[in-house]
Amino acid sequence: MTLSARLKKDAYPVWEKIFHTPFVVELYKGTLPEEKFKFYVKHDYNYLIGSIKNFSILASKADTAENTQLLTEIAFEEATTEFAGYKEYLKKLEIPLNEVKQTEPTFIETSYVSFLHSTSLMKSFAEGITAVLPCYWSYSEIAKFHKNKLQNNPNKLYREWASLYLEEDYLEVVRKIMNIVDHIPSDFHYHKLKKIFLQASKYELLFWKAAYNLEEWHV
Repeated sequence: MTLSARLKKDAYPVWEKIFHTPFVVELYKGTLPEEKFKFYVKHDYNYLIGSIKNFSILASKADTAENTQLLTEIAFEEATTEFAGYKEYLKKLEIPLNEVKQTEPTFIETSYVSFLHSTSLMKSFAEGITAVLPCYWSYSEIAKFHKNKLQNNPNKLYREWASLYLEEDYLEVVRKIMNIVDHIPSDFHYHKLKKIFLQASKYELLFWKAAYNLEEWHV
């Protein structure tokens, strides 16, 4: 069993809750109220800024030149292509970009980004890269789990959004991050990686719940 597979197995009770959280289920069915999706998009856009910074930190601490290049490429991709995609969604949802930029982060959002940054800065590269895997990987697993619902999803925008995580370009990024994790030296303390992976997975679950509940409380 690969290291990533072992981590996923240990975190699966959390992932199963993610698969069945109301936001995810209703989005793939097309019944999610638009105000909840707008809330999610605004906060995920700002989360993305923190993610780009985090990949830059990881790139500077990478254990090989190849990993430095890969993580720099991911940061660049997020800063260009993914941001461009978000701007298109904002237009379709009729949300001004300035409104998104002025959106105050929720407590969960701030806590999650702080967790990623502190892990990458203060802990080992192995722990830092493990912390980012649940976000990327769980999105692809959510899409696989619910893909049959997309056929009857009446909301075109939701279908477009969800389908992105089934595309080969996205899945290739997931595989690259998994590959880095799977090549963490076997003598590294597994319990440290498991703790990090579980915590990141729980943040993913809380992020979905906060979006569904429109939790506007801030730090």
